[in-house]
Amino acid sequence: MATDLDGTLLRSDRTVSTRTRAALALAVGAGARHLVVTGRSAASCRPVFTAIGYQGLAVCGQGAQLYDATADRILTSAALDRGLARSVVDRTEEALGGARLELAVVTAAPVNRFVVTPNFADTVRPGWGTVRHRDELWAGPIEKVLLRHRELPDEVVAATARRIGGAEVSVTHSEKGLIEVLPAGTTKASGLQKAAERLGFGPSETVAFGDMPNDIPLLTWAGYGVAMGNAHPDLRDVAHEVAPCNDEDGVAVVLERLFAGRDDGVAVPDAVVAPRTLAG
Repeated sequence: MATDLDGTLLRSDRTVSTRTRAALALAVGAGARHLVVTGRSAASCRPVFTAIGYQGLAVCGQGAQLYDATADRILTSAALDRGLARSVVDRTEEALGGARLELAVVTAAPVNRFVVTPNFADTVRPGWGTVRHRDELWAGPIEKVLLRHRELPDEVVAATARRIGGAEVSVTHSEKGLIEVLPAGTTKASGLQKAAERLGFGPSETVAFGDMPNDIPLLTWAGYGVAMGNAHPDLRDVAHEVAPCNDEDGVAVVLERLFAGRDDGVAVPDAVVAPRTLAG
């Protein structure tokens, strides 16, 4: 089982419910693996992993990082060329008619600090860094840049950045009001493929859960894709199933059906539900 974190495994208060913890334990006890596949950097994942006792590999940073949570060590990571990132931002703003985007970057591993321009968010969260001028964002190595516009639709900003970036970068929509520019070829699917090669499982043995367009590669890679009830319409379109929302323990509902035999009439391929091979 490959699960996204925010909007999927985590409730809106950023906790994992007692029911979901029990369902994960049920699946693992039956021989399955749980693999987190998230847009968060490894540094941002650590508090969550500690809280739920997560061990083993995790795919972080939208697929840019393969992280060993047990050893607290980043095994692989991808950096984004700063000159290219800055050029994509400038050209995207020009293509949007001179619209001024608010920006943030995630600095290079292992620190992975979140650094924002002054108006990026209404409230600066603990641990965030701020810069007075956007030029300061490019002062050191980065893994990704994040774009936000308070009036233009996310889909417009994402489509424009994707067209401008072409094959030079990957662009994804990770949450409402947030577009991410990443190293070329970086997706949750590419990161999960790396984990799969290390752990010895394949797409047909994987059930994946997500809620946003950045989870489209994840769900299409997996043999069975589950969109949460709170999912973006684009993700619902590619999912095999739409589960209850994250605040209604949608992940647990599906896992209970797969591993506790609770029949709700939804068919899942045999390879995905075989306890010895279910991956993620």
